[in-house]
Amino acid sequence: MTTLTTNTARVYLDTNRVSGDISPLLFSGFAEHMGRCIYGGIYEPASSCADENGYRSDVLAALRQLNLRMIRYPGGNFLSGYHWLDGVGPREQRPCRRDLAWQSTETNQFGTNEFMGLCRRIDAQPMLGVNLGTGSIAEAANLVEYCNAPAGTQYADLRVAHGYPEPHGVKYWCLGNEMDGHWQIGHLEPAEYACKAREAAKLMKWQDPSLKLVLCGSSSSGMPTYPEWDRVVLESCWEHVDYLSLHYYAGNRENDTPSYLALAAQFESQLDTLAATLRYVKSHLRSKHDVRLAWDEWNVCYKVPDVPARWAEVPHIAEEVYNLEDALVVAQWLNVFLRKCDVLEIACLAQIVNVIAPILTTTDRLVRQTIFYPFMLFSHYATGQSLNVLTQSPHYATKAFGDVPVLDVSASYDPVDDRSAVFLVNRSQKESVLTELVWQSRAPRKMNALHQFGCAHPKAANTFEHPELLIPRVLPGMPLDDHAATLRLPPLSLTVVTCE
Repeated sequence: MTTLTTNTARVYLDTNRVSGDISPLLFSGFAEHMGRCIYGGIYEPASSCADENGYRSDVLAALRQLNLRMIRYPGGNFLSGYHWLDGVGPREQRPCRRDLAWQSTETNQFGTNEFMGLCRRIDAQPMLGVNLGTGSIAEAANLVEYCNAPAGTQYADLRVAHGYPEPHGVKYWCLGNEMDGHWQIGHLEPAEYACKAREAAKLMKWQDPSLKLVLCGSSSSGMPTYPEWDRVVLESCWEHVDYLSLHYYAGNRENDTPSYLALAAQFESQLDTLAATLRYVKSHLRSKHDVRLAWDEWNVCYKVPDVPARWAEVPHIAEEVYNLEDALVVAQWLNVFLRKCDVLEIACLAQIVNVIAPILTTTDRLVRQTIFYPFMLFSHYATGQSLNVLTQSPHYATKAFGDVPVLDVSASYDPVDDRSAVFLVNRSQKESVLTELVWQSRAPRKMNALHQFGCAHPKAANTFEHPELLIPRVLPGMPLDDHAATLRLPPLSLTVVTCE
């Protein structure tokens, strides 16, 4: 083996050293009635790209390429003022209402059943939120009946009357959204939210005991009540819920690229804190029940302010243009998801079209943003088990996190298909890193391919004028020499090594 020098690294991989099973639901998304995510994004009957039901065919094709396993809907802040009955039934009878969350006008032409149609079209599970802001616990339970009960009672029969004789069978449900936030419609103090969420959970599971429920955790690690909020609501609701949510939006407002590219430290810290909170509450309650984590809002968001035109229909809100450094932060987030998959089972990229999204559209065009490609690569190749990888890497200095490794690495091994993948981010802006991959057990028969994504300019972005400026390059695999292989990782790059 080579001796490590300043620009060399070594990654040790062992299929016996497993961190946990990789939940496919880590590769999920989020669609909210905000800006042009739904209208003008997923659903746009006036577009030349729309199918006979108004769904954008080009958008659906791109979403299938992302390989999303589940979609959370309908919000977000929108959820806390939304009443689901407004969005079902004949479209001409649906009310047009003011959406107080985003100060826009909601036509309700897209609702629960249209969302189910979206999920069927892209083969993704639905995840519904219930309104615990202005909504009641009875309204939440009625929505479960509408979606999941067989015909024969009021709300199930209403679904049948709307043209859906078979239950939708929605398994995953969110008990409100960011109820710790003062910006939330119907914001509650922790004890108040805990009581409402617990009682809603009881009614919902009485309707359908198979439900998996997500409790609102802290909306950010920067909240003054974090993580005390999480402890309080968990202690009240523990036996009735299955997941605790966490949210975080990353940004580079200081234009400090070295620190920005080290944000994996923040992501891991947040997960570690909440994992410890889960362990504490379970022990404190002497419970045998387990609650996992659901990072059901995560993404980069900092360039475009949320300044809606008051009461406009389909306003342009938060339509970020993502660059390479944003994509590398997304790739590291996904690395963290794999490394922490023993406690994290759900993650929803927020959002999926136009609003802080991997996909941007005009009426008849679409562009895949830089963050599209890391998500796509992880979603397709990270399967089976996450390996506990040992990485020996040079370090670099940051203002925010001190010295951090130049390389950020995760790996997966799928014992069913006997295939593996290694995901490597080189955070250096200038230096390539000669990296040796060393398999300590079950070395692959061959390295199939290298997928490399990156360039020399951290601010480079895909645009409608140059939609493929940054796309992954597929390079041929290479032979192994005594269970090892050496490759050069370019600066500012993500490299995915696929093996069998």
